[in-house]
Amino acid sequence: SIANFDDTFLTYMMDGMKAWGKSHPGEVELTFTDAKEDMAKQLDQVENFIVQKMDAVIIVPVDTSATAPMTKNIMAKGIKAVYVNRNPGNLPEGAYYVGSEEVVAGRLQMEYLGEKLKGKGNVAILMGKLDNEGALKRTVGNEEIQKTKFPGIKILDKQTGQWQRNEGLAKTEDWLNRFGKDIHAILANNDDMALGAIQALKDKKRTDVIVLGVDATPDALTSVSKGELSATVFQDAAGQGGGGVEVAVKAARGQKV
Repeated sequence: SIANFDDTFLTYMMDGMKAWGKSHPGEVELTFTDAKEDMAKQLDQVENFIVQKMDAVIIVPVDTSATAPMTKNIMAKGIKAVYVNRNPGNLPEGAYYVGSEEVVAGRLQMEYLGEKLKGKGNVAILMGKLDNEGALKRTVGNEEIQKTKFPGIKILDKQTGQWQRNEGLAKTEDWLNRFGKDIHAILANNDDMALGAIQALKDKKRTDVIVLGVDATPDALTSVSKGELSATVFQDAAGQGGGGVEVAVKAARGQKV
């Protein structure tokens, strides 16, 4: 059950899942459902998987804070639960998570920005969905490095762009109207929001604002090569997807994971 088929990163992650399946013919049969960022829909999808007696259920959760009932229901039927990309935290023994250490991406962004701004300047942060661990931890990583290494950098504002490009554009337009020349950089929790911010900057003919993303999606790498996006932190979409399926298959076979 995938949180959102329209999310760019999650599309590449699903490609990684399918690629693992293709490279291990006859070992796994994959069924994908789109939760469309609706927690109730995701709960229904998981219940259906339980009824269908799947060997394992892989979930990219809509809301990481609301996963405990799903995990409990899956495991109660002897089915393996594997979470990918969005970490619910506090998983019971026998449930699994495959993904990045989110706080590290935030630290890497602010380390890069601090050097770029020579330790002084004003930054705004585009956060992902506020019920997602990635949004919270990446921002914590930003703030951690700002406080400990770059106190001369000021965080002007933090707003959620819901992981979406159009929201990143809208929030950046608002910041440009409010802060004018006083905004020097935008840190985005993912590339799609960063690319939205870049579009807003282009519309205002502002080439003086540094923008950083996370994920290293193909669109973002193209933007970096054009000199628009300053940098992006690599997160391995295909690796997480393939890794999620590998863990699910091994766990379902009773192998040590």
